[in-house]
Amino acid sequence: MGGRQKAKKKDSQLVIRMNAEDRDAFVQLCEQLDTSAAREIRHFIRDFMNANTNQGDK
Repeated sequence: MGGRQKAKKKDSQLVIRMNAEDRDAFVQLCEQLDTSAAREIRHFIRDFMNANTNQGDK
């Protein structure tokens, strides 16, 4: 098939509580940048996990 891998199925949710003004500003900024809040949070989680796992004996 093509060079792109099929995305993993998204079958779980993470619920967070936050200040409404922060949430609204974040969602609005994501819309201005033509992305979604969920996509950016997933990206943050992946980067955080990559940065903090398999680091050896630091």
